[in-house]
Amino acid sequence: MIRLFRVPAALLFATCAMLPALATAAPAPPPDPLPGVPLELARQRAAAVRDLRYELVLQIPARPQTPIRGRATLRFELADPAQPLVLDFDAPGADEARVVVNGTPVRVRAVNGHLVIPAAALRRGANRVQIAFRAGDAPLNRAPDLLYTLFVPARARLAIPCFDQPDLKARWSLTLEHPAAWQSVANGAELARAVRGARVRVRVRFAETAPLPTYLLAFAAGALQIEQAQRDGRMLRLFHRENDRAKLEHQLGELFDQHAQALAELERYTGIPYPFGKFDIVLLPSFLFGGMEHAGAIFYRAESLLLEPSATQDQLLARANVIAHETAHMWFGDLVTMRWFDDVWTKEVFANFMADKLIQPRFPQLRHDLRFFGSHHGDAYAVDRSAGSNPIRQPLANLDGAGSLYGPIIYEKSPVVMRQLEALLGEAAFRAGVREYLRRHAFGNATWDDLIAALAGHSPQDLRHWSRMWIDEPGRPQIRSTLQRDAAGPARLVLTQADSHGRDRTWPQQLHVALGCGATRRLLVADLHGASLDLSERLGDCVPDWVLAGGDGWAYGEMVLDEHSRAWLLARLETIEDPLDRGVAWSALWEDLLAARITPAAWWAMARRVLAHETQPQLVEAWLSDLQTVWWRFLVDTQRTARAADLEGLLQERLAADGSPILKAAWFNALRSVATTPAALARLRALWAREATIEGLPLGETDETALAQALALRDLPDAEAILDAQQARLANPDRRARFAFVRAAVSPDAARRARWWQALREPAGRRHETWVLEGLRLMHHPLRAQASRATVPEALALLREVHTTGALFFDAGWVQAVLGGHGTPETAQMVEQFLAGLPPDYPPRVRAVVLQAADLLQRAQRARCSTACS
Repeated sequence: MIRLFRVPAALLFATCAMLPALATAAPAPPPDPLPGVPLELARQRAAAVRDLRYELVLQIPARPQTPIRGRATLRFELADPAQPLVLDFDAPGADEARVVVNGTPVRVRAVNGHLVIPAAALRRGANRVQIAFRAGDAPLNRAPDLLYTLFVPARARLAIPCFDQPDLKARWSLTLEHPAAWQSVANGAELARAVRGARVRVRVRFAETAPLPTYLLAFAAGALQIEQAQRDGRMLRLFHRENDRAKLEHQLGELFDQHAQALAELERYTGIPYPFGKFDIVLLPSFLFGGMEHAGAIFYRAESLLLEPSATQDQLLARANVIAHETAHMWFGDLVTMRWFDDVWTKEVFANFMADKLIQPRFPQLRHDLRFFGSHHGDAYAVDRSAGSNPIRQPLANLDGAGSLYGPIIYEKSPVVMRQLEALLGEAAFRAGVREYLRRHAFGNATWDDLIAALAGHSPQDLRHWSRMWIDEPGRPQIRSTLQRDAAGPARLVLTQADSHGRDRTWPQQLHVALGCGATRRLLVADLHGASLDLSERLGDCVPDWVLAGGDGWAYGEMVLDEHSRAWLLARLETIEDPLDRGVAWSALWEDLLAARITPAAWWAMARRVLAHETQPQLVEAWLSDLQTVWWRFLVDTQRTARAADLEGLLQERLAADGSPILKAAWFNALRSVATTPAALARLRALWAREATIEGLPLGETDETALAQALALRDLPDAEAILDAQQARLANPDRRARFAFVRAAVSPDAARRARWWQALREPAGRRHETWVLEGLRLMHHPLRAQASRATVPEALALLREVHTTGALFFDAGWVQAVLGGHGTPETAQMVEQFLAGLPPDYPPRVRAVVLQAADLLQRAQRARCSTACS
């Protein structure tokens, strides 16, 4: 029964009058999501979405110009359907995506690189979202017969619709449809391969993966060959495009062995079996990084693993290191993933830290303490001494800036810091804490604080205070030695530390202070926690000839020598017996040069004398690199002309005399870099033309390509003919295409170089990023620096766009390549004017990249001298 009653007129009119106000007070729709992947959005989704699975089907045509069509099915549990659900999809044509939610077609909004699903289409608990879309090409690296993904750090959304954040790990089921002649590889094992369409296409279905974040999703398809081998009961496969069969077979066994050894050692160290089933190795030409740790299918730059017979020791070590590094990521980064990219360094530090341990058995002849020092300190110092220094852990509000977090600080400084942390806890306690961390967060996400908590359970140390200084603060300490050698009494030695950028901070760390006491070496181990440390009473009867506060390559900081030690080392460094002491002493003198505490003339005299005697390959390669930097950037033309014959004579003498192929390669590479006299250029040309050889050092295709480019940079009359001939020599189509692209940048024809540069102004011209960086380095080579200087302001102006459109590391590589050959006041002034004119909204981390790249330029132009250095 319905009961009717009369409403008083006054109340009726009042109610009607309220209706507009009620409409105004209705809840406003949620604001549009911001571009990129904001932290707040990521937190909301991580709290709401659980048990995420993707089924992804992609139809890949043979022609790279033809769009890739895709279908994605997302299944997940939703905690609260009251708000719209935001997916990330920032590809051309995203607004054309067709979406079905829980069986019902739904109109979604495409806004700011996202698809917004209305709340009304969602339900609490299980949901299914189906999307038909056109894939974006930006992170797919498409070529006529090759495609491969590179989604790190948050670029999956540029190709497919997804939740593009590291803490929404998902199980992925992938199906690829592609030309039948192609091979394909992905994270999961291949389950089925069905021929379609008159046998011209195949449909390949891959197994569902373990939980992975979007940045680790990976697949490659194209004209790939497959090699395989059994190691320790596990089948390993290697995908490649190398057509030099002899080159491949010479190294194939070593590549399989190194991966198998790394897997076995990591299983032993972590106590956790390899967690991702199958294990594939994918070698890709001109891959942007040395390697990328996709679970189950590691991608590598082919040139980094398939080396020439003339490979230097540094190249052999780099290959072993990248293999160990990427394999370590299977546990550190893939099994346990950072929650947000502000902690991306935690996966990189463990990968590098473990790699340093893993490669030692493969190179028993090396001094690995020297290798650790040489590999990490110098590159980290290059950033920390600059005005663009950054802490290891950096805040991150949006994943569109995640790429700027990467760099030498997280790759090189953090292993030094982690080694000190291991020493602070003790190796056994450190390992126990790491195992606990991995077990507790397996197939999930964790933060640096989670790791500290796991380690703190195995140590009484105050790790959080230690962490604040070393992890959350930028820069490095300046540790200064003050030595008093008074003949009337005992020597006195005091160490003081200060912030190298003038801030009131001190870094707690252990020092190994090496002393040269006549014919003997002494070592003082001491903890430096405050502003000063008096070691006088520990000297005993030693009156040091030299003091190295960074002894054993242990401490981290700018080590400022006392006056007596500096003079002694400049005069007699080569007489120090221990190679690591020689390396640490060289590093201190290098810092003296950069800080203008010694002149380029004094440094050059020391370096020329020391290199005439040094036989330790690790030192020779590192020191020759510094020598080339000073040669091209700290000396002016007249100084190089005066020294050229002497330097080339030294390099050719050592090249002929040293029996080790490793040393021969180092001397030869340096000669190729610095040669300018007619006699030296004639020898290089004869080597390129195969009219001469180097006994004990066979040259490969990569060596001949570098020779052709070096000769072209010297503007030989037949330079174009040399480049023509070298291009014709290249049998591998990938290497031939790269050479053809780079060739214009090295051409003696200024108009041709200008056209090459003009093409880079558009994003399409920068698509092959490794090729672009190689070309920029050649275009801005010191021999061409005067001609290319006019392009520096425009290159800097393009940097913000390069940062936005390019992949990881491209912005830093761009500015380093542009500035790396310059050392004049004119170019330094261009950089200063650029920095002074930046708008307030310029990305701070991109500005920091400029400051880092310009630091050596600024120091070089200040140190350049005229008569004082002659």
